[in-house]
Amino acid sequence: MRVSRAEYLSLEIKAHELLRGIPLYDVTVADLPGGGAGRSLADVRRLARSTRPIRTATVLFGVRRALGRLFGWDRAPVRAEDTLLSRLSENDRRNSEIAPGTRDGAFVVLYQFPTEALSETRNATVRGWISTVLAATEAGYRLYWAVYVLPVSWITRPYLLLIEPFRRFLLYPAMARRIRRAWIAAYGPNFQGQ
Repeated sequence: MRVSRAEYLSLEIKAHELLRGIPLYDVTVADLPGGGAGRSLADVRRLARSTRPIRTATVLFGVRRALGRLFGWDRAPVRAEDTLLSRLSENDRRNSEIAPGTRDGAFVVLYQFPTEALSETRNATVRGWISTVLAATEAGYRLYWAVYVLPVSWITRPYLLLIEPFRRFLLYPAMARRIRRAWIAAYGPNFQGQ
């Protein structure tokens, strides 16, 4: 489900400081009922890794990888030294649950705090960031995926327009459903544990 940018921008998170001046492209959320106190992004990551990959995502990422090879979009993976890592404070680095600069597929993890994470990628089509936030709500939690994009060449805009329907109507809804189902199975509305 998409939400207003204002809702996401009202969250008190490090990403707003690091990404100041970089265009916010889109915000998607998944509402996660229950869960008990103290849930974190580490819990969400664990659930995501414990479930089968989404067929839709597997197919779309396969097509993207094939096109990337064909057109040379991904020849040089993003290097940690070319990311926003230098903007992190020593405190940010120390508090990150994943070592800043760790590769995660096509992304480099800048940080992961208990309720906020930021990753960066760059290729011949885009320079992008994904900010993930887990916020407590009255009914459980809300998981935000915010995408920021900087153009890298003339191809950025046509590329984004081309992938928009796949991203918005297939990929993100499938990802949100997968996380929500796994969450409900593990921490549903009647969850009583820690």
